[in-house]
Amino acid sequence: MAFDIEMIKAVYAKYPERIAAARKVVGKPLTLAEKILYAHLWDGDASQSFDRGKSYVDFAPDRVAMQDATAQMALLQFMQAGKEKVAVPSTAHCDHLILAQNGAKEDLKSSLSASGEVFNFLESVSNKYGIGFWKPGAGIIHQVVLENYAFPGGMMIGTDSHTVNAGGLGMVAIGVGGADAVDVMAGMPWELKFPKLIGVKLTGKMNGWTSAKDVILKVAGILTVKGGTGCIVEYFGEGAKSLSATGKGTICNMGAEIGATTSTFGYDESMERYLRSTDRSDVADLANEVKEHLTGDEEVYSNPEKYFDQVIEIDLSTLEPHINGPFTPDRATPVSQIREEAEKNGWPTKVEWGLIGSCTNSSYEDLSRASSIAQQAVDKNLKTKAEFGINPGSEQVRFTAERDGLLKIFEDLDATIFTNACGPCIGQWARTGADKQEKNTIVHSFNRNFSKRADGNPNTHAFVTSPEMVAAIAISGDLGFNPLTDTLKNADGEEVKLDPPKGKELPEKGFAVEDNGYQAPAEDGSGVEVVVKSDSKRLQLLEPFQPWDGQNITGAKLLIKAYGKCTTDHISMAGPWLRFRGHLDNISDNCLIGAVNAFNEATNSVKSQLTGEYGPVPATQREYKEAGIPTIVVGDHNYGEGSSREHAAMEPRHLGVKAVLVKSFARIHETNLKKQGMLALTFENETDYDKIQEDDTINFLDLDQFAPEKPLTLEFVHADGSKDVIIANHSYNEAQINWFKAGSALNLIKAQEK
Repeated sequence: MAFDIEMIKAVYAKYPERIAAARKVVGKPLTLAEKILYAHLWDGDASQSFDRGKSYVDFAPDRVAMQDATAQMALLQFMQAGKEKVAVPSTAHCDHLILAQNGAKEDLKSSLSASGEVFNFLESVSNKYGIGFWKPGAGIIHQVVLENYAFPGGMMIGTDSHTVNAGGLGMVAIGVGGADAVDVMAGMPWELKFPKLIGVKLTGKMNGWTSAKDVILKVAGILTVKGGTGCIVEYFGEGAKSLSATGKGTICNMGAEIGATTSTFGYDESMERYLRSTDRSDVADLANEVKEHLTGDEEVYSNPEKYFDQVIEIDLSTLEPHINGPFTPDRATPVSQIREEAEKNGWPTKVEWGLIGSCTNSSYEDLSRASSIAQQAVDKNLKTKAEFGINPGSEQVRFTAERDGLLKIFEDLDATIFTNACGPCIGQWARTGADKQEKNTIVHSFNRNFSKRADGNPNTHAFVTSPEMVAAIAISGDLGFNPLTDTLKNADGEEVKLDPPKGKELPEKGFAVEDNGYQAPAEDGSGVEVVVKSDSKRLQLLEPFQPWDGQNITGAKLLIKAYGKCTTDHISMAGPWLRFRGHLDNISDNCLIGAVNAFNEATNSVKSQLTGEYGPVPATQREYKEAGIPTIVVGDHNYGEGSSREHAAMEPRHLGVKAVLVKSFARIHETNLKKQGMLALTFENETDYDKIQEDDTINFLDLDQFAPEKPLTLEFVHADGSKDVIIANHSYNEAQINWFKAGSALNLIKAQEK
């Protein structure tokens, strides 16, 4: 797409001067992440140094990518910004709203019928405001971006936490909420706290059953789901250079599961090969001209401990295949230990489904390696013991894989080929029998395995592994099966062993596609009408949130004290709720229904201080709102981890919640709360969490003095009349406090336009 080439030329033209200036002011060699960040400073001034993890910095990203579920709210907000056209190249991708049930053809047809109103809205908004539109069935956003838009050294933001996938082509690509995307599309600076840096040195070379997926599964086990928060993870070393571009993308993709701001790799020959294979030789040529700027300085990689805040080293030659889970992507178990762990913990070892795909593992290389295992099953007269499902990453991947016979191999094992879409990974899976909520096990190559995420069943034990391991385990039907050592009995009663997977990094005949599903916007969108029906159940125009009145919040009630893991899935579930992502009031009926109430250990059951009765969280909050009573939410560690789901901030804001007070936040969710005019606060003393009681009344004592680096004081008045005064920290700077005062960041943008 020609407009990107000129943009890339302009980006690379800035690199030599800006990196020279940055190197001078920093006074030491630079990592790749630092080079990209300094090259994308909003004002172009690279003559200042920033404190990692402390300084808020304005950046100028090169492009924006939005998936359909989050694009609805992002574009509804953009419509309120008063702009005629997006200021940077932007795209919308229809991939989340397609239900996996019977197979690609039927599922796509039924989804077009069920969500046609939303797809038509996205198409018309895109057409009006100069946004590229990828139709339903075109593919999963992050695979499509990797194939078409990602480029070494670029900066991209996207309304999905797995935007970070583009790090596989050497970008700094960051997941954000819709309000952040609106800022960039409106031509405003984008703010980010300058990240800390984690270096991962990869040595050796993978062999046998080990894949790129195992690198990030291992890293997740080391860092946990919050260990990367506020950090960019930069991979380097000879092992990194040995990985394919799509393998690098897999590793970067799951960086979201460790809370990382993003992950990236330096430009190398595998990236060049991928760019040329995906018809972007012109991009490769431009990258080659500045390639010394598109990787970290040699001194950094020679002495990483001097330049990174943390360094991890992994030897690919000895890395064992991993299986992570259940219920969290950071519970890492080498395949040789999985049977013992399953028996010790009571995990069901009978595997009912094996699922390959999602934005993490749906490339041509992934399908070719997994199909080599499937072909062995056919050749060795084995039958799959588990059901099998495949989600190709894009129409280009699907078409090429079908041409080369890969999909037929899966079909010979009775696999269901689903639409080129997210499907089960995002809870868009009409799994037969899931409503019975029986205890069971599935394995998949997705990125997340939180409770109820894939099929809505809280008793589904979902395990994350590589596509080739999914294939092997699906064939065996046994979670404890270790293909490195174990044998299987075929239909003739013979003991057979699976050979290690083989695959192609890139298709030998090149990629091919008849219709990739892209629709360019109108040159002049002024005559395009965007229609949102007033009685629509799926779409709703936004009303601005009310500004702060400048007074202390008093007489507030506790809506819920959430216990333990509270992800954005718990705060705003996906699955069937995806259909309401463009209708704020309707989707608010899922607000916090998955959060565990610390006082009764139940979900969607909180005590109303108006009636004394227990009821659903959204209904209880609506009663408080109707009565004009402010509320707060209290939470545990890493509150809001997971998807970039802006709805998890907008729903409580819409329903009248004023503040969220937790032990710690996931980065994206904290920003989303700030953007929507909420108070995002953390306990100065984490043990104060235990002081919060069910019938508390909360008074803010000094909110009228809200200022940067000045903690807030909250008074919790208990039912017996006793009180606890709690200090709450915050990370608001002056600009973010102005968002709060205005009622939201969007309100401030609109005010500045007048």
